Amino acid sequence: MADFDAIVVGAGHNGLTAAALLQKAGLRTLCLDFKLYAGGMASTVELFDGFHFEIAGSVQIPTSAVVSRELGLDELPTVDLDVMSVSLRGVGDEPLVYYTDPMKLMTHINEVHGAEAVNGMAGLLAWCQAPTRALGRFEAGQPPKTLDEMYACATNEFERSTITDLLFGSVTDVIDRYLPDREKHGALRGMLSLLACNTTYRGPATPGTAAALAYGFAVPDENALLVKKLQGGIGALTSHLSDLFTSAGGELRLRSKVEEIQVADGRVSGVRLEDGSIITAPIVISGIAPDLTVNGMVDPSALPADVRERFSGQDHRGSYLQMHFALDGIPEFAAPYELLNDPVMQSNIGIFSTPEELQQQWEDCRRGIVPADPSIALQIPSVNDPGLAPEGKHAASAFSLWFPIEESESSYGEMKADMGQRVIDKITRLAPNFERLILKHTTFTPKHMGTMFGAPGGDYCHGLIHPDQIGPNRPGPKGYVDQPIPIDGLYLASAGCHGGPGITFVPGYNAAKQALADAK
Repeated sequence: MADFDAIVVGAGHNGLTAAALLQKAGLRTLCLDFKLYAGGMASTVELFDGFHFEIAGSVQIPTSAVVSRELGLDELPTVDLDVMSVSLRGVGDEPLVYYTDPMKLMTHINEVHGAEAVNGMAGLLAWCQAPTRALGRFEAGQPPKTLDEMYACATNEFERSTITDLLFGSVTDVIDRYLPDREKHGALRGMLSLLACNTTYRGPATPGTAAALAYGFAVPDENALLVKKLQGGIGALTSHLSDLFTSAGGELRLRSKVEEIQVADGRVSGVRLEDGSIITAPIVISGIAPDLTVNGMVDPSALPADVRERFSGQDHRGSYLQMHFALDGIPEFAAPYELLNDPVMQSNIGIFSTPEELQQQWEDCRRGIVPADPSIALQIPSVNDPGLAPEGKHAASAFSLWFPIEESESSYGEMKADMGQRVIDKITRLAPNFERLILKHTTFTPKHMGTMFGAPGGDYCHGLIHPDQIGPNRPGPKGYVDQPIPIDGLYLASAGCHGGPGITFVPGYNAAKQALADAK
């Protein structure tokens, strides 16, 4: 008899999703992770005494209502925000206030940014409808679509053109069409560019980036769970999944690194841990990046060369900086941005470059040049969720593009310190007391994130949103739709699978449902 009915490798949100569903279905399930805590990149971590940070992911993005219902996600306490974010292009620009109420948002855009911006946003919403269906972001339990099936999602010639944009166009191709005024629409254009490019290694003018814009801007239908901000940070989500799994009898083992997924006679037999111990099970679900799973954890002799080749060469070039600050108080913003001193406005502040500047910064970073004026997404979640920091203090985080990862005359450490200081300087130009408030801070690069979370290249997508890594070119639970993995009992469930990236739970859900269907 096997030690377990199923083993899940990796206790990130997708691994825990798969483990919870398997255990709920009656399979004796073991979930293994090499870290000291569960949750992976969807974790809230105490980096400094009393200061808790969403160390990577921070917002539960829309997901399927079916998945939400099965996992009990609607039960989790949320932080109700009137404003999800405020976007700035630079001093002198009118901020774009992203109200959670759609009518309030459109009223604000009309009154402050003009009717052209309202029409442009409406045009973008119309543009992303067919690409959303083609990508199948909110379709749990469905396989990736072939190219013919993606085009079949279009209902007219306009929608066919938007799917062509998805596959071949750039961010600027799309936003120039709908928001052409570079001055009046500066903040909005900058926000959309960063939204797309943070899941790519391409500038917004580079062909192929429209796919990431469609993914990030996709709007769910009435059956999908909308964006939420969770009380206690994103880690509350994975704590819920972990409790769901263990309360049903599942076993979670941390500090347990899987070295090999073992295969015998064409089917999985279990796993071998770093300490040499072997645990047996007829089902193994991997929450590790698909290419690392297939080419790093399975004996090469167990797979045909063409399958291993298909899983090689994935683009994992993370190019960002993630900073976390323990603050001795709240930043005070100077004119003309005094409105940001209202706590309602401080959950997420985007200080963005224009698409043109962002493109140049990407091209510079490829030559080893740190951006002089980097785009920044600044979050101060403790303003609305005070349990994340000691009384009177605040926990803040900043995400910024582009950190050079190719050849450079400067050392990695020098570039990290240089770019980190530029981020601090840019925030301090808007909030003059910011740097003085910093009690402690830490800076993570893609290299750090790769080491901490096992994400190849620090790529939190486990496969960037490039056209050659979406749709039929993104694997499902059993591999690519036209080339499944010929190993019974092995399933893929990471963010690099169809339904990912992002905190959607769909890859984990799909893997568990496929494993259960096959087991019958």
